[in-house]
Amino acid sequence: MSEHRPTRRTLLKAAGGLTVATGLGAGTILATSAAASAADLHVVDSNQSDPRMWYYRFQTAEIGWQPAVNVLLPDGYHNSGGRRYPVLYLLHGGLQDFITFDAAGVRAWTAGKPVIVVMPDGGKAGWYSNPVTTNVGPRNWESFHINQLIPWIDANFRTYAEFAGRAVSGFSMGGFGALKYTAKYFGHFASVSSHSGPASVRRDNGLVVHWANASSATVDLNGGTVYGVPWDEHRVTMDNPMQNIERYRGKRIFLVAGTSPGPDPFNYANETQVLAGQREFRAALHQAGIHFTAYEDGGGHEIRANRMIEDIDGIINHLRS
Repeated sequence: MSEHRPTRRTLLKAAGGLTVATGLGAGTILATSAAASAADLHVVDSNQSDPRMWYYRFQTAEIGWQPAVNVLLPDGYHNSGGRRYPVLYLLHGGLQDFITFDAAGVRAWTAGKPVIVVMPDGGKAGWYSNPVTTNVGPRNWESFHINQLIPWIDANFRTYAEFAGRAVSGFSMGGFGALKYTAKYFGHFASVSSHSGPASVRRDNGLVVHWANASSATVDLNGGTVYGVPWDEHRVTMDNPMQNIERYRGKRIFLVAGTSPGPDPFNYANETQVLAGQREFRAALHQAGIHFTAYEDGGGHEIRANRMIEDIDGIINHLRS
């Protein structure tokens, strides 16, 4: 199906009148409620030696270790006066971290393009969630990203700090996180993209929920789980894209899934589930009359540079500029 771009009035209406602090430039913290949330983050390490890729590491009560973020600035950002830019939040997959997309080629994908790309840590198996239980201290990735990082970015960089100025995209676990954040925080993101990310977590007797619990318990939480045992059913419903279809209305939606995963069991199981879940999600969107762009490509559970580039170009065309 073809991509649909809402009007400026639709974007503002969908945002529900959301008002967010506007950043004035690097190093500026505004005296607003958003800035107060941003102030809960304390920079413990940083590097701005590269003109485009700036790195920060934070101390925050939401995470029991010090998570990092890469902020990729547009070419010419430092000489562009007071110009503001839309922001893409780009979320990594499982067993990955904040440098994943730099290694994959994000600098080349965005060369010469007017967009800020924010790439935060999300835990090796954090699932972009606040876990029900943890045996290793706080791992509240959802609160860190939504309540702290977004206000911090808007307070410290020249962004369009509004619904029409933000997109979220991700790969694998990060694709799920992008879909989840878009529905759950309705007025935050005007565009959402899922590259090989699950879109239906209850299908096949809740296979994705079981996997989220098992992987988080093993990798991140020392036996704790994202959704609890037994599940916190309300939380699963709130996080499940398939059960929140109406909350994608009026937004740009971009989906990619692979049709021919290789023989590796992990790759095969992941992309087979992703493809089935995205097909179910797309059918529900179509039934609801919600426009989207979707691709089924050869290959398996992988980052596809050509689709990332197409997605980024679509994001820039869709967001405020």
